[in-house]
Amino acid sequence: MPEQLDLNLLRVFDALLHEGSVTVAAERLHLSIPATSRALGRLRRAMGDPILVRAGRGMAPTPFALRTAPRVRSLLEEASALISADREVVPAELVRTFTIRINDGVAATLATALADATATAAPGVTLRFVPEGSESVEALRDGSVDLDIGVRDVATPDIRTTVLYRERLIGVVSASHPLSRHRRPTLAQLCDHPHVSASRRGRFRGPLDDVLDAAGLRRHVAAVVPTFAAAAILVGSSPYVGLVPRRLAEQLGPGLGLYWFPIPAPLPEPDVQMFWHTRLDADPAQRWLRETIHARLRNGS
Repeated sequence: MPEQLDLNLLRVFDALLHEGSVTVAAERLHLSIPATSRALGRLRRAMGDPILVRAGRGMAPTPFALRTAPRVRSLLEEASALISADREVVPAELVRTFTIRINDGVAATLATALADATATAAPGVTLRFVPEGSESVEALRDGSVDLDIGVRDVATPDIRTTVLYRERLIGVVSASHPLSRHRRPTLAQLCDHPHVSASRRGRFRGPLDDVLDAAGLRRHVAAVVPTFAAAAILVGSSPYVGLVPRRLAEQLGPGLGLYWFPIPAPLPEPDVQMFWHTRLDADPAQRWLRETIHARLRNGS
């Protein structure tokens, strides 16, 4: 007769995959090491896979375990939501890891504020920020991502969304740059200096180039970096002009010695949104996290 899986075994599976160690997983689950080892044996029989194998001094998950982990996490979250749907969450008692997919322009500002908020109110919460990749909604569906924050075009009934704020790009230069003497540099003045472009796909062109083309102007992109934060750092120590989100400039500008100004052109102003799967809509812990994010943004963070 095949071994039967239950929620307790799935919790052991989740802890083992998260910790990569029987000993550490046992501590996390408040179980003895022999009991956790027996549970691993039951998981191996039930799933027909080693789950964890020796790799040097530690243990590494098998490909099957890595594929299965998001689904197990999703099942555990659904079970938790079912049990606690009518309960009020107590942040100080929360012990949970939230995985948040976020772009660098938002992460540089929101991540710091959110980490500060949770460290104070919910010290048992771990925030795991992961960068944008394929931006597929499957990560929300299978539970490998709890929240997705960025600019997306998602229209599917099982994904909830709310607008956090409207993004606006502004120009940045170092405080010693010639453009820092101009309150509102013209497009022609912008083109008199080399630029740095922020593109994780390595693109030289952006929305500003379309505006310059229409005005019969052209800029010289002297460097391309993968993130807005890298662009801001480079601008602070070079003669380059950069375009970064306003919130990021306000957050990093003083420390990097940046001067920022509006771009005299109608650049796109996309909505930065937050996405989550419907199964977590009523989950008290995730609802608390979403409300905390909204609160930090309302307070200007």
